[in-house]
Amino acid sequence: MPTSEQLIKRDAKGDITLLFLARPDKRNAMTPAMLAQLLAELDSFSRDCAHKPNSALILAGEGRSFCSGFDLKLCRAQPGTAAELLNLLSRCIITLRGINAPTFIAATGSAIAGAAALCGGADISIGDRQGVYGYPVLKFGLSPAISAPFLAAKAGFGNARQMLLDVGLLTGEQAAAKGLLTQCVDSPEDVIPRCLKLAQSYAAKPRHAFVATKQFLQELDGLGTPDAVAAHVQHALNASLQTADSPEMLERLAAP
Repeated sequence: MPTSEQLIKRDAKGDITLLFLARPDKRNAMTPAMLAQLLAELDSFSRDCAHKPNSALILAGEGRSFCSGFDLKLCRAQPGTAAELLNLLSRCIITLRGINAPTFIAATGSAIAGAAALCGGADISIGDRQGVYGYPVLKFGLSPAISAPFLAAKAGFGNARQMLLDVGLLTGEQAAAKGLLTQCVDSPEDVIPRCLKLAQSYAAKPRHAFVATKQFLQELDGLGTPDAVAAHVQHALNASLQTADSPEMLERLAAP
């Protein structure tokens, strides 16, 4: 896919920045070009929010689905793509987690595999009862270990273990009960409005106190300081990379 194609679109509602994954015809499946553009947008927002005390970020998807995970057809067709996606995804999650402003995932319709991993980097993730959520990638011979540090910090180790080892998908209510989602709303149409309402509320809080509290809570969640987070994520990334482009993965992706 040409890197010149716009795969992340930006919008704003006052001080609230909305970033949209923009491959709606592919349920916003992730490509390296998409994640590279997302990383650039997250870096840009992270720098800018220091000068915008009422800012907040919402990451959403165009169309009916937030994101269906990696583009598996591309992973099958172009060896090396899965490893590239894993590396970029880990950087996106770390950058998202490090933003000193409120961050939200509008997980409309679905957040599967790599998309569910992004939920671990945000402060709040909201889905809907009609959506599907989870980590089914083991059945394709790819390890979801990259998600483990952030999922365990949010959902607890027991829930994280079950979600990562079970290839079944969860309803929105189940995902919220297990801690993958923060909230579950009634319909897909309610997801972005709920995110906007919460984002406006969070953004109005005194920024210095908000950031100090967020940073302290992140040190208590089991991942520790930014240096410790980087070490945890690298370890998890290495575990997932062991399975990228393995004979098992390629065989599973080639299966009808």
